[in-house]
Amino acid sequence: MCLPGPCWACCLLLTVFSLGVQGAPEAPTAAPEQVHLSYPDEPGAMTVTWTTWVPTRSEVQFGLQLSGPLPLRAHGTSSLFVDGGLQRRKLYMHRVVLRGLLPGVQYVYRCGSAQGWSRPFRFRTLKKGTHWSPRLAVFGDLGAENPKALPRLRRDIQQGMYDAVLHVGDFAYNMDEDNARVGDKFMRLIEPLAASLPYMTCPGNHEQRYNFSNYKARFSMPGNTEGLWYSWDLGPAHIISFSTEVYFFLHYGTHMMERQFRWLESDLQKANQNRAARPWIITMGHRPMYCSNADLDDCRSHESRVRKGLLGRLYGLEDLFYKYGVDLELWAHEHSYERLWPIYNYQVFNGSRVTPYTNPRAPVHIITGSAGCEERLTPFAIFPGPWSALRVREYGYTRLHILNGTHVHIQQVSDDQDGKIVDDFWMVRPLKNRHKYL
Repeated sequence: MCLPGPCWACCLLLTVFSLGVQGAPEAPTAAPEQVHLSYPDEPGAMTVTWTTWVPTRSEVQFGLQLSGPLPLRAHGTSSLFVDGGLQRRKLYMHRVVLRGLLPGVQYVYRCGSAQGWSRPFRFRTLKKGTHWSPRLAVFGDLGAENPKALPRLRRDIQQGMYDAVLHVGDFAYNMDEDNARVGDKFMRLIEPLAASLPYMTCPGNHEQRYNFSNYKARFSMPGNTEGLWYSWDLGPAHIISFSTEVYFFLHYGTHMMERQFRWLESDLQKANQNRAARPWIITMGHRPMYCSNADLDDCRSHESRVRKGLLGRLYGLEDLFYKYGVDLELWAHEHSYERLWPIYNYQVFNGSRVTPYTNPRAPVHIITGSAGCEERLTPFAIFPGPWSALRVREYGYTRLHILNGTHVHIQQVSDDQDGKIVDDFWMVRPLKNRHKYL
């Protein structure tokens, strides 16, 4: 702070100069950065997304050889993104879809243009059809500060342990901060993960600034709703990503809430019709319906908005998911891990006393929001509800292995305990009567 006195003018000049330097934009460059992949729900395809600071062509060179020239070419489009902050920083987002890829094969690629190329990356394409066993890393609430689980996730991916990542909302904390520089930092941090396998996302509450503009610009998800909700098929599973935030940021009215609800109902109807081919229906949304954390979040309300809808009756999701037999619901937001017994309307519907997750009679909920962020871990209430099966207040992430049409294996990895598995269970459901719980 500059106080009146003989040096006041010099101090003021120095302050203005310092602020100007701090707020100055980066030197414009055509070098690609923040490279990441996503699956466009099109067999034999992969989307490559990256950022530059000046307009350039959008090209990906790729091939099967680990060394030597990359003989294949694909071109795409770029779009100008203007951040909503005071500096109105300009970023150019490039998107290229690679098509005609061989299933289950490793490719080498680089992206950019004649003005600058990225370093080479490698990815393995998803297999086609339903008769294979996808392996996923699942987590939410990963920040640019305190990203505790990130080094271990990176080692897992280098060992080829996963086919895709599900990031269940909340990125960077927050992508819009410091005129979107925090978003840049975060996208650079996750590049070793996201440039190596499909990095599939859903929006959380930390993405809401400027109408989710940083989220929608930076990630390329399937569908035509800018990644706010979409679905895709993966082996024997149909995965649905949706936005819980339409229940909380209502300055646009209830239009988005109603639109998403109608889309969800239609998508679930189609998924049920295809249940013989893809028996598992898995959802991912940021804010959970239930939780036992010691806070005042929505999931601590008996009639939570996500569960029961606006005013306890408009567009609630629990009845909808129960009606169409959703098997597994993945959540985050609470910075902890919690597994619930199969639950509907606060009642436990275990398959049996001995094998609660064999033929469960209601959806199974997993909250996995402890990947690491500046807000640290969330404490639990002293007394959990009878529907809470296991609680872990440690940094970590979830492994989800969809073995086949009847068996799913779920593990929780503790980063605090050097990778120890602190939860390990199987969901088992017969193929018959998969369309409903009633």
